[in-house]
Amino acid sequence: MDRAPLPPGIEPAELAWHDGVPESIRFGDVYFSPDNGLEETRYVFLQHNQLPERFAQIPEGGNFVIAENGFGTGLNFLAAWQAWQRHAPAHAATLHFVSVERFPLTHEDLARALAKWPELAALADELLLHYPPLVRGVHRLVLAGGQVRLTLFFGDITDAWQSLDFQADAWFLDGFAPSRNPDMWLENIINKIRAHSRPGTTLATFTSVGRIRRALMEAGFRMEKTVGYGRKRDMLKGVLVSENPAPTEQQESIAIIGAGVAGCALARNLADRGYPVTLIDAHGPGTAASGNAQGALYVKLGVEFNDQTELALTSLTFAQRFYHNWRDQHWHPTGLLQLAHNPQEADRQRRFLQRNDYPRSIFYPVTREQASALTGVPTESGGLWFPGSGWLEPAHLCKELANHPLISTLFHSEVNNLRRSAGTWSISTENNRSITADRVVICSGHLSPELIPTKGRFRLKAIRGQVSHLPATALRGPTAVICGNRYLNPALGEFAVTGATFDLRDNNPSPTVESHNENIDELGSMLPAVFSNESNALRGEELNGRVAFRCTTHDYQPVAGPVFDGETGDLDSLYLLTGLGSKGLTYAPLLAEYLGDLLTGQPPCLPANLAKRLETRRLYQTNVVVS
Repeated sequence: MDRAPLPPGIEPAELAWHDGVPESIRFGDVYFSPDNGLEETRYVFLQHNQLPERFAQIPEGGNFVIAENGFGTGLNFLAAWQAWQRHAPAHAATLHFVSVERFPLTHEDLARALAKWPELAALADELLLHYPPLVRGVHRLVLAGGQVRLTLFFGDITDAWQSLDFQADAWFLDGFAPSRNPDMWLENIINKIRAHSRPGTTLATFTSVGRIRRALMEAGFRMEKTVGYGRKRDMLKGVLVSENPAPTEQQESIAIIGAGVAGCALARNLADRGYPVTLIDAHGPGTAASGNAQGALYVKLGVEFNDQTELALTSLTFAQRFYHNWRDQHWHPTGLLQLAHNPQEADRQRRFLQRNDYPRSIFYPVTREQASALTGVPTESGGLWFPGSGWLEPAHLCKELANHPLISTLFHSEVNNLRRSAGTWSISTENNRSITADRVVICSGHLSPELIPTKGRFRLKAIRGQVSHLPATALRGPTAVICGNRYLNPALGEFAVTGATFDLRDNNPSPTVESHNENIDELGSMLPAVFSNESNALRGEELNGRVAFRCTTHDYQPVAGPVFDGETGDLDSLYLLTGLGSKGLTYAPLLAEYLGDLLTGQPPCLPANLAKRLETRRLYQTNVVVS
């Protein structure tokens, strides 16, 4: 028996091909009908869940959730997406598709399978562009400009339905036949289907096995046997009967305080879903910690694959997909080298590679010679090459994100008071502006604690970081980002950004010569060959740069979710998104997606174990009087 891969890798499907139709070697069953798999999907799942009619009835800003118990080739998903294109309402609405796959297809096999359906080619191409690497866990794909969201769980179906939080409107009970894959049709799985359904939820399945029909009936579904597709005589359809109709979500006004990359990403996320947002900032978009001319997209993955590492990895891969929309504008995917720049880091990378199995699309180890060739700079060692990473222009990106018809801006307005009154939040600014909102999200970095109206305190701290702008003529300019004890970006015009210092006990907001010299010295020790012969002992007096204050938490993990007030629990109308530290460009897109889900009542993109890591209650401390 094959050994399971090390984490976070997952075994891909093993296929045999018959006239363009893939068959699972493990389960001995085909993924779709050899006659006409697309028409079978339309008949079984779309028609018997009444999807065209139900799509057209979704209210403005609403959503529809389809859940599926076997992603396979993605044919069912693409058929649902195509039906959404044809029948969705003209106003803003979101289709969510939640699916699980224990043995996912490789990118190459997926492309080969979907090539059989030319009419789906445009949708298949977009799915393939965003198809995640084969690693365990949850992957959120945002497609069709945000109109379609695919939550794809690679792993065991029991784990998926245990850790994901959603309520389906319709179920596609697909997967292989119960006789071929009995684990997918166990009683506990049927009970999970019921738990993830709401009153009126429908389901359809190609199987008509009596045991399955009886189990679904015992779970509360009213089941009916009907005519199957093609050579299949029968199939099942059902509906969850309840006297209590599902509550409808009401759109509420939302204000976001802070227009850094986190606040702007969240505002854009909500606006793309059809939700009006007011974005407030003391200065403007991308002017504080997100205001650097360049920023690297990277994380340092832990030696052990735990929740912290999984959150970092999920954030990195989501961010790479998210920034693709701004490729060659504000996003430059040059690749990124994590240099084994000293013996300690070389040993850490060695242990990391021994204990983990990551796809090469995420990273792979390189020698000194390979590192030098990939970056264009002679290096002293090898490292880890991340081909999908690169660098951003964060200040420009923030301005782009904030530019949307549903985003109202209130810039150059510093908030000095936030209070709850008569069921709404009242926000006052120093220039005597005042607005009200049903919900408020604080994204103000290290200044966030000053705005939280609770009695206790939140363990957040500011860490000064200074970057230096190095003249391009003074460098053997890298063609990719290089990270070690400093990072160095390829040149942007006449300079390249390097940094940043990590000043725990310095609150000086202005650049200093000492910090410039520290950046130069650290970069020189990491990359001795990076300075050109024309640099003439470059020193800090000659440089420009910038200071920003990273916001981090006591455990150096970000925070996103309802504010814990220490008395009654979480406040369902006040949220916090901060503590991203030096990895804000990496964490912000995923955490904005997660908060966007929470604020709109849509299926969260994170499993329970990762959502728990983000809770605000871990930061809360009651005020302690010190004598």
